[in-house]
Amino acid sequence: MSESHFVCYDFTVEPLNPGCEILIAQLSQLGFDSFQENNDGISAYIDSTILSSVNVEEIQILNSIDFNISFEFYNVKKQNWNIKWESNFEPIYVDKTCCVRAPFHKKSNYKYDLVIEPKMSFGTGHHETTSMMISFILANSFSNSSVCDIGSGTGVLAILAEKKGAIKIDAIDIDNWCYLNSIENTERNNSENINVYKGEVHKLMQFTYDNIFANINLNVLLADIPIYSKMLNTGGLLYLSGFYKRDINSIEKVAKNSNLSLVESKVKNQWVALKFAKTNR
Repeated sequence: MSESHFVCYDFTVEPLNPGCEILIAQLSQLGFDSFQENNDGISAYIDSTILSSVNVEEIQILNSIDFNISFEFYNVKKQNWNIKWESNFEPIYVDKTCCVRAPFHKKSNYKYDLVIEPKMSFGTGHHETTSMMISFILANSFSNSSVCDIGSGTGVLAILAEKKGAIKIDAIDIDNWCYLNSIENTERNNSENINVYKGEVHKLMQFTYDNIFANINLNVLLADIPIYSKMLNTGGLLYLSGFYKRDINSIEKVAKNSNLSLVESKVKNQWVALKFAKTNR
């Protein structure tokens, strides 16, 4: 039996917006679990064992007359991602308070010093959405609160929430690589109050929380915001990111119908992070 490896698909997308966003959503449904946005499209990664049972060319957007998309693919050894990442990764500093760094970087003197090794997971702090979510967490109190980090990726948001005083934190991701990576990173940061789960948000619907983080793509957020609202305690806060400025109205409309009121927004290079409050149950 041949050893499992990753296959990378490099997609050239025209127009980029909303082409890349739709493409990522449809590839996620096939089992692609890691994405990197490029100047002319995206790179998408899938485990070879999963790829053998899917047909990439059948996804809807590739056959749409509204988009011009081409791609090429090649095999990637799993360890190559880390090698590439380590050669380029620099520490991230947010609001002069938080440092997100790799294990091979020297410890910083910042109040919140997070050690993250992402492997194939999203969430190093380099992307605008993650850095804005970190900024939201830094600016708010989480003392003695409960938190659910949905689509946790590296676990960086859950880890920071614990350092900010949260006492019960659940982190969940549908991707096995992210699940394992979150566990590794929580251990690396000596986190004691974080439970990591693999699966969809429905797995945690029996619980309620004071705070929920969801840094996911637009389509998932629009579908799941009503679920997040049900999982929030009255007065609880929902922090969202993973979409563009032009999508604010769509997000806010669904949120309003789910008893969520917009409290604050952040914009960085057209990416947006929003903070909502639960008005009633």
